[in-house]
Amino acid sequence: MSEDSRIVKMANQMAAYFKVFPEAEAVAGLANHINKFWDPRMRREFLQLAQAGAAGFEPLVVKAVVAVKPPKMSAN
Repeated sequence: MSEDSRIVKMANQMAAYFKVFPEAEAVAGLANHINKFWDPRMRREFLQLAQAGAAGFEPLVVKAVVAVKPPKMSAN
């Protein structure tokens, strides 16, 4: 499984979990989870895929993208 498909699969699994919540709460919860628990490399990859229009993301994931914070660049 490629890294791209792994990221899409993980995001979609979380969307399935949050689907039972009201939409605004689901979008916020999904973005919050990605911001808190995904490492910077995963968030960077997720945002690149989403901004490139990668196929396969569930609609809830697409809506959450705007609330996912880009990782800070390291000073190294």
